[in-house]
Amino acid sequence: MMEPYVKQHIANGIGYLEFFHPAHNSLPGDILAQLAQTITAAGNNAEIKVVVLKSGGDRTFCAGASFEELVNINDAETGKVFFSGFANVINAMRKCPKFIIGRIQGKTVGGGVGLASATDYCMATKFAAIKLSELNVGIGPFVVGPAVERKLGLSGMSQIAMDANNFYPAEWAKEKGLFTEVYADMETLDEAVEVFAQRLCTYNPEAMKEMKQMFWKGTEDWDNLLAERAAISGRLVLSAFTKETLKKFK
Repeated sequence: MMEPYVKQHIANGIGYLEFFHPAHNSLPGDILAQLAQTITAAGNNAEIKVVVLKSGGDRTFCAGASFEELVNINDAETGKVFFSGFANVINAMRKCPKFIIGRIQGKTVGGGVGLASATDYCMATKFAAIKLSELNVGIGPFVVGPAVERKLGLSGMSQIAMDANNFYPAEWAKEKGLFTEVYADMETLDEAVEVFAQRLCTYNPEAMKEMKQMFWKGTEDWDNLLAERAAISGRLVLSAFTKETLKKFK
């Protein structure tokens, strides 16, 4: 079994950032911290003009936060730190001065939907169904909610947040504005990502930086907002309802 990793590869001005975990690309705290640091470093690397965010494997883009860590939370502070993992990655993505292209090859759950939503331009295969499953275990998509709402709108976000048992197809996500295009397979997706990223590399970096700031205007409070949301989730994970639910998954 392959070990979890975060790695970066630079080619022709494109910084490819890839994460992987053998448990369907679910992300524990240490991998999330590495991912946030790598995104920040890519933003400061003059060799990189455009960032592509991707995951390893050919099935699941990201299954969300590590369930193994979730079930072992026993106090509110640990809970807040746990849920801050995705908050830190999302904030690193919005602050990154480079455009981030999302390459979504397969199903995406919970925090993974938040990562996809925090990209600046997101491309997917037809297999990239999305689900916000947090309500199933007694919490909610509090941390990723702002990023998801920013892309899907309040109506779309609340729909999938409340309908926590079901996946929504990639075409639905495209219609709502999360995905810019949906492709038949990974090969076609990768070709399209490459072409688009290379085209962006021919543009003025200063213009793209200014545009990114414009796109994210109104999110300047997210450092505090997402920390507050992480605290809510950290408290709810200790509730009797959630503890009983997690026992069933154990």
